[in-house]
Amino acid sequence: MVDALYRDESRRVLATLIRLLGDFELAEEALHEAFRTALEQWPADGVPANPRAWLVSTGRFKAIDGVRRRARLEALDDIPEPVDPTITDPADREDESVEDDRLRLVFTCCHPALSPDAQIALTLREVCGLTTEEIAHAFLTPPPTLAQRIVRAKAKIRDARIPYQVPSQSELPDRLDAVLRVIYLVFNEGYAASSGASLTRHNLSGEAIRLGRLLVELLPEPEAVGLLALMLLHESRRAARTTPTGDLVLLDDQDRSLWNQEHIAEGLALVEQALSSRRFGPYTLQAAIAAVHAQAPNPAATDWARIVAWYDVLARVNPSPVVELNRAVAVAMRDGPLAGLALIDAILGRGDLVKYHLAHAARADLCRRLGRTTDARAAYQQALTLTQQEPEQRFLKRRLAELPH
Repeated sequence: MVDALYRDESRRVLATLIRLLGDFELAEEALHEAFRTALEQWPADGVPANPRAWLVSTGRFKAIDGVRRRARLEALDDIPEPVDPTITDPADREDESVEDDRLRLVFTCCHPALSPDAQIALTLREVCGLTTEEIAHAFLTPPPTLAQRIVRAKAKIRDARIPYQVPSQSELPDRLDAVLRVIYLVFNEGYAASSGASLTRHNLSGEAIRLGRLLVELLPEPEAVGLLALMLLHESRRAARTTPTGDLVLLDDQDRSLWNQEHIAEGLALVEQALSSRRFGPYTLQAAIAAVHAQAPNPAATDWARIVAWYDVLARVNPSPVVELNRAVAVAMRDGPLAGLALIDAILGRGDLVKYHLAHAARADLCRRLGRTTDARAAYQQALTLTQQEPEQRFLKRRLAELPH
């Protein structure tokens, strides 16, 4: 029970504790104290009716006791009280729109006083609960370096007295890009985990979608709408992306009857809304591509020419090697594997994406389809050395075993 609660609720409890205590380190200590106390008391006293509220209150009081006992922090009067003093339990104050502690935490982590790398690292650590090692792997950075980056970011927030709040309406547009970026990173880590035993981490992608909805309510800009559409359309395929034993299922092999039609309908409507504004950007364009996939009743009916056309627009609006790679795969589907392989080889040839396992996996697949077995084997092996995720490792090993000798 406590383990499950820690996995599902600890980041939300932490966000509320940060708001109440005004200090990242103090809040993290309070979080751990609250769960330690729960482990001691709940087996004898029973689980409280509202476990999250109990954890928030216990953590807060433990922190205050610690401050008194150690007398090493500022006076207790400096610890912010809940906004509404008539509410005894802060976690019960679950407002419906902008009054969301995790959204506050996202905006705090994305404050312009922090560097973009620090914003992302801090968000992944504090909002998503990723370990330092997991974030370091995603950044291709040694863990000690990443840990120092997070420590410096927290110190910057504390020393600069960066407010723990959603910015005013006049400030929101300037803060939007960073927040959209980190919400999408959270979603991506949930949609395709960077390491570990599972392909996906549902709690992260679900939380990203929830934050995306809050953001659209707060600021219904086209790109916020487009990002929410993109996440919903990707999330619609979750149930079809793995076998019951957790193995990876490619898009063409998925049982489309398992796709979530409510997510698809909502995502398609949001894409249309964002596109009709004519002020859209890369998230809306990616959502438009996902919409084409979502509308195909079977793999053969996929409109690859339309997908390539969307990638052409995306490459002009937001050029990157990853966009080039995805376009190359789409070109291979439209024009044949040789055309796609030439594009991928050009990307790798200039030194881009050489450490990105999906680039080598895509090259391996095209070589396999062309009957270039030796090249396919080498590319699959290269991809295998670069991925830290077990379902992808199993998939690549199966592909290698299936190649003719």
